[in-house]
Amino acid sequence: MERIVYDRMAELDSRHWWYRARRDILATLIARKIDLPAAPRILEIGCGTGHNLEMLQRFGRADGIEIDPAARALAAERLGRPIGDSPLPALAGVEDGAYDLVAILDVLEHVEEDRAALQSIARKLKAGGRILITVPAHPWMWSAHDVVNHHKRRYTRATLRAVIGAAGLKIEMMSWFNSLLFPLAAAARIAGRITRKEDSDDALPAKPVNSLFEAIFGLERYAVGRMPLPPGVSLVAIVSLG
Repeated sequence: MERIVYDRMAELDSRHWWYRARRDILATLIARKIDLPAAPRILEIGCGTGHNLEMLQRFGRADGIEIDPAARALAAERLGRPIGDSPLPALAGVEDGAYDLVAILDVLEHVEEDRAALQSIARKLKAGGRILITVPAHPWMWSAHDVVNHHKRRYTRATLRAVIGAAGLKIEMMSWFNSLLFPLAAAARIAGRITRKEDSDDALPAKPVNSLFEAIFGLERYAVGRMPLPPGVSLVAIVSLG
């Protein structure tokens, strides 16, 4: 990702509606759908500024990997211990068979070799371990946001299912999310195409709008993992060893 993306992440990850609501939704999904053992080990790959690590620490000891030096330093400060720097797909130096849960949250779309990345991640799981994946959805929604974030692709349900299967992994659940705000996001993308005035979508809205969007998006925590959600901006999957 470009330097500005990490800088904005560091500035906004504790305040922006998308980060805040997504953390709540993912925490609810982990508690609801992933049966972790006592004292589990958790790894987040591509942890950025470490804004998800406090949430993951509620469930067990969380480690992180981040290849950007400045973001890695901030994540280490937040976590209170070093963050690894091993890139996907190799994950050199990361212990095999060590983790009960590996989270790759909006990371897989950055990796050219996504199948190889999933195969490598699978080797880091203990028996019975799980991978929690989120990715941006709908290739037709490609925009300046994807360009500045150096995305290689956006996924459909079919393409995400295919790459998980090709890696020899089993899908335990897959769902859309960020569905309630999808019509607004879709309209913004279409308008940007028509006017040729696209932006990177990550500015902090005015406080009332930010609070409203957080409340709307956050409602999805009551449904995710319990019932199908309509098409959304993103996809989430829980994956196990085949």
